[in-house]
Amino acid sequence: MQEEIQGVGNGIVEFYNNFINFFPPSVGSFINFLILVLLVVLYAIVVWHGYRFISKKDPLELNLGKYNKATNPLSERIIAGTLYLLEYIVIIPFVIFLVLGIFTLFLIFLSSNQNTEQILIISAIVIAAIRMISYYKENLAQEIAKILPLMMLVAFVLNPIFLAESAYFAKVITQLMQIPNFIRHIATYFLFIITLEIILRVFDLTFSLLGIGETTAELKEGTSEEETN
Repeated sequence: MQEEIQGVGNGIVEFYNNFINFFPPSVGSFINFLILVLLVVLYAIVVWHGYRFISKKDPLELNLGKYNKATNPLSERIIAGTLYLLEYIVIIPFVIFLVLGIFTLFLIFLSSNQNTEQILIISAIVIAAIRMISYYKENLAQEIAKILPLMMLVAFVLNPIFLAESAYFAKVITQLMQIPNFIRHIATYFLFIITLEIILRVFDLTFSLLGIGETTAELKEGTSEEETN
C-alpha cells in the first residue's frame, strides 16, 4: 500500500514537472509564482475567517437545548443531557478535528524542514492550546489563533525555498501522499481532541455550578464601574 501511494506521488510530481517544462522557463516560473501567490492569499483568508471560530468556547453556537420540547421532567432532563452530549462531545470535537485537518494541510504547504509526522504533532499542539485557552479567555485565544498562523506565513515567505520551486512542489506532493501512512496517529489526535473537550466541558460546567464564572464577571463589572466613576 505504501509503495502504491509513493508511486502515485512520484507520478504526480513527474506530471507537474513535465507540465512546467512544457512551457518556456519564464512561463514556468510565472505559473509557479502564481500558485504560490494564490496559496498565500487562500491561507490568509482562511486564517482571517477561521481564527474567530476556533477560539470560541462554543464555536458553533448551536444551542440544541432549544429543541427540547419535552414536558415530563424526567424526559426533559434525559433529552437535555443527550442534546448536550451531542453538541459538545460529538459535533464540536468533530468540527475541531476538521479544522485540525485543514490547518495540517496548510502547514504541509508552508513548512520546509518538518516531515509529515512533525507537522501533525505541531498542528495538534496549536489547535489543542487554542481550545484550552478559549475556556480561560476567548480574547487571548483569538490573538493566539491569529498571530501563530500569520507568523508561520511570514516564516514561509522569508524562506529561501522559493529559489527552488520545482523541489518545493515535489516535497509538498510527497508529504500529501504520506498522510494515509499516519492514520493511527490521526485517530490518536482525534481521540485526544474528544478527551480534551470532555475535560474542559466538565471543568466549565463545574465552575458554572459553583458560580466561579459569575463571580469573575461581577468583579469585572464592578471594576469597570469604578473606573467610569
